[in-house]
Amino acid sequence: MPQYDIAMSHAYAAIFLHVVFSTREREALIPEEREGDLFAYIGGIAKNLGFRLLKIGGTADHVHLLISIPAKMPATIAIQKIKANSSRFLGDGFAWQEGYGVFTVSASQLETMTRYIAGQREHHRRHTFDQEFNALLQRYGLRRDLEADAVP
Repeated sequence: MPQYDIAMSHAYAAIFLHVVFSTREREALIPEEREGDLFAYIGGIAKNLGFRLLKIGGTADHVHLLISIPAKMPATIAIQKIKANSSRFLGDGFAWQEGYGVFTVSASQLETMTRYIAGQREHHRRHTFDQEFNALLQRYGLRRDLEADAVP
């Protein structure tokens, strides 16, 4: 039987995630003139936490992120930190919706996902956030809990 000399002194991971979250009650709370600053700030959060922000885009009521996280970082922690810190950055009166969507992306689909996120403004001229989010859930075989999404 052949011997294999495979020394693995490091952990290697290619974990790519498409993250989507919206503003409180899906209000148009992200002014277009602050969008660039917000996106840069979120990029800084990612860098400080040790993961990569590959692409960010969105509209006045939601954002899409394409991130690459290390093997030891739970996605929930990365998302919670981004939401908490960016909410403070935008200041009083701003809040993100509690929930989010997180979807895996294969390495072979990174370019396609990057284009999709870059085209958010154009995409939302034809589709609402709800239509888009429902399509994402359906694509990944998930069912939306509309009761949980209801605004009290």
